[in-house]
Amino acid sequence: MLAEGVNGLFGHTALIIGLAASVFGAGALATATLLKDQRLVRTVQAYVMVALIGAVLAVVVMQRALITRDWSIAYVQKVGSYDTPPLFNFTALWSALEGSILLWLLLLAIYTFIVARRYRDRMSDPLVAWALVTMLVVSAFFFFLALGPTDAFQAGGVPNFDQCCKGPNPLLQNHVLVLFHPPILYLGYVGFTVPFAFAIGALITGRVGEGWLMETRRWALFAWGFLTLGIILGSWWSYEVLGWGGVWAWDPVENASFLPWLTGTAYIHSVLVQERRGMLRVWNLSLLVATFSLTILGTFLTRSGVVNSVHAFSDGTIGPYLLGFFGVIVVVSLGLIAWRGDRLRSPGAIDSPISREGAFLANNVVFSLFAFIILLGTVFPLIVEAKEDRQIAVGSPFFDTLGQPIGIVLLFLMAIAPVLPWRKAGMELLRDRLFWPAWCSAAALAIAVIFGATDFAPLLAFTLAGFAGGSAMRQLVLATRRQGYRGLLGRANGGMVVHIGIILIAVGLAASNSYTRAGEFTMVKGDTVQFAGHQFELVDVVEFENPTSVGIKALVSIDGGQPYAPAISKFTAQGMDVSTPSVKTGLFKDIYLTLGNGSKPSTGTAKLKIFIKPMIVWLWVGGLLCAAGTILAAFPGKHRRRPTDPVSAPVPLDEVADV
Repeated sequence: MLAEGVNGLFGHTALIIGLAASVFGAGALATATLLKDQRLVRTVQAYVMVALIGAVLAVVVMQRALITRDWSIAYVQKVGSYDTPPLFNFTALWSALEGSILLWLLLLAIYTFIVARRYRDRMSDPLVAWALVTMLVVSAFFFFLALGPTDAFQAGGVPNFDQCCKGPNPLLQNHVLVLFHPPILYLGYVGFTVPFAFAIGALITGRVGEGWLMETRRWALFAWGFLTLGIILGSWWSYEVLGWGGVWAWDPVENASFLPWLTGTAYIHSVLVQERRGMLRVWNLSLLVATFSLTILGTFLTRSGVVNSVHAFSDGTIGPYLLGFFGVIVVVSLGLIAWRGDRLRSPGAIDSPISREGAFLANNVVFSLFAFIILLGTVFPLIVEAKEDRQIAVGSPFFDTLGQPIGIVLLFLMAIAPVLPWRKAGMELLRDRLFWPAWCSAAALAIAVIFGATDFAPLLAFTLAGFAGGSAMRQLVLATRRQGYRGLLGRANGGMVVHIGIILIAVGLAASNSYTRAGEFTMVKGDTVQFAGHQFELVDVVEFENPTSVGIKALVSIDGGQPYAPAISKFTAQGMDVSTPSVKTGLFKDIYLTLGNGSKPSTGTAKLKIFIKPMIVWLWVGGLLCAAGTILAAFPGKHRRRPTDPVSAPVPLDEVADV
């Protein structure tokens, strides 16, 4: 029992050290900035390092407790088990509330350390200093959560193995993607803390021109890329694990990740206008504040128990703290924007709506509208339940009905914006630049019709996808002709690779949502059925047993090939049945098999559900292209613009007036 007590002691000690380092580091740097004390500034690096050590040590200690099955810790009793495979015992760290906060805390400490290291020679610059103060304050809040409301190292007492120690939720130990999806998603969530912190620093110092954007561009870009990849991996996990045949159900927790993605996407586009024309300053600050605030709101929705979801954590008292922190962020940020209102007036104006800045402004409006609709549909049932003590559901029909036209508009903007010049576009120029994209749209429409597409909405989506894809390819071809391989680098060209990825995702969603075919069949061993042009033969129905589960699987041959094996597993510790689909993946369609209740090995009977899912693989390919495009966009292109706004230039501490 000595080693077990040491884990809890070390864990609490690490969190206390991290909390103290974050609080004192923020206080020291704020004081040094106000008093212009450069000696005190230099101590901040040590505070940041100690906070990182505290976070790393806390996570390492928890992993040790999980690996050694330290039952003296309540969290290990909650998610640990003697029978859990090593991989899922490792991922158990983020499989429930307390451990997920530790993961968040670790990533935030890493980001804070990288920022402090990256700007160590500019720590006397007040903008950088206040940005780091902001990050340390956020770190202190999450250290507080980890120590108090979500204490992962709380003593658990003597375990009652009949009631505890059953392992993670079976859905979180049924696929290897649980190793990648949460950490990558959190890298996106937490990563937006950096540009938000620099925005706060710019507002505090009054340096709200274009210079601070250059400091945050790559941070925002990588955070967006991680969030995008995390969402795609989450969709893939849903498709491979939940057995319902879909990738996105407008679940409240799915929406919680999509909301900051929408506002973050709007910011990444909108920031180009401010850098080029000095416009949309309030928009950009507001979008950053909204993005970071929505990550906190999403954390509240996921971890407070206010929503029911496959992957929401419904225990703990963390909700009021997160909601209060969300309120503080919004009030302080809007107060700073109002305070600096005179400096936020844009020196430029839109000369014509038919221009690149006009298209980006329209893009902002559409993304913001989409985010508002999703936020309303997600939060409105909670408001009704809180006020009237009754439950209502806002489901897929609401989001699909309102989201479909917005998606069409966004595809149109993706086609038009890349060919538009700054300031004003003439009709002759547009006619020349849209020639090949228009032919691509016509080709996409023809191909869709040839392959049997008939409904208006998907046909329109395919046509506009061809239009947008042609526009992106046109720019990439011109850039690579002029610059060779460097034509793929830089925001504009890497952004076109991202556009192509998003277009593939849009096409995959339009095809799978509109043309999925499904059939249910009760078959006996040796039976064959014909469905959607394929022959399915039930080869056998067999039982199986694993260390954590027992179950049955059906061996199904598709068109005479090797059998696929959809299964139902009963995780014995939790007494929970989990359906595991089996998928034959192809470039143009997936054949998706699930096994239903009532299947019996004793009689060789299987109840099969078969889905024919067009173009699903395009979603995963599109996600990989988005990740690749993000990396390409992070590298500087041949021509780099540097801010000329003197308000934004770095200023030594001894030359800056008191703030």
